[in-house]
Amino acid sequence: MKRSRDRAASELFAALYPRLAGWCRRLVDDDGTAHEIASEAFTRLWARWTSVEEPRGFLYVTAANLVRDHWRKMERERRAMRRVTAEVAVRPHAEQADPSVRMLVQSLPERLRVPILLHYYADMPIREVSVLTGRKEGTVKADLHAARELLRVHLRRSLDHTP
Repeated sequence: MKRSRDRAASELFAALYPRLAGWCRRLVDDDGTAHEIASEAFTRLWARWTSVEEPRGFLYVTAANLVRDHWRKMERERRAMRRVTAEVAVRPHAEQADPSVRMLVQSLPERLRVPILLHYYADMPIREVSVLTGRKEGTVKADLHAARELLRVHLRRSLDHTP
């Protein structure tokens, strides 16, 4: 039984993988990503092999969902790059001027560091930081306040100790 199931899966893979990967390639415009998506679709099919009635349809719907996820990820990356590029154009070398601030931010606990990076470095509104972190807006505001206080204390200490 297992041998016939394995043979059926192998035959299905041989028959559908090239066409599915080609279809994904046209949608994502990248060979590597297309093959990753097609492979992931087959992996998900294999995990549900005994419960899927229409494997071809399952593969294409799964691949379409993975392509959509890829497009969303690419759009988020493009938006982030536009924000960073705009920020650099407006404030050139701001971070490079004082690497100690960047190091202090990196040393914050993750609970405080993530909101600081998203709000101040990625220029996201508190509402968006709240959604991305899964925290209430009030919590994000409190974390930003706590992070600023920690940074202020550390900066004062470092300025007091400079020769």
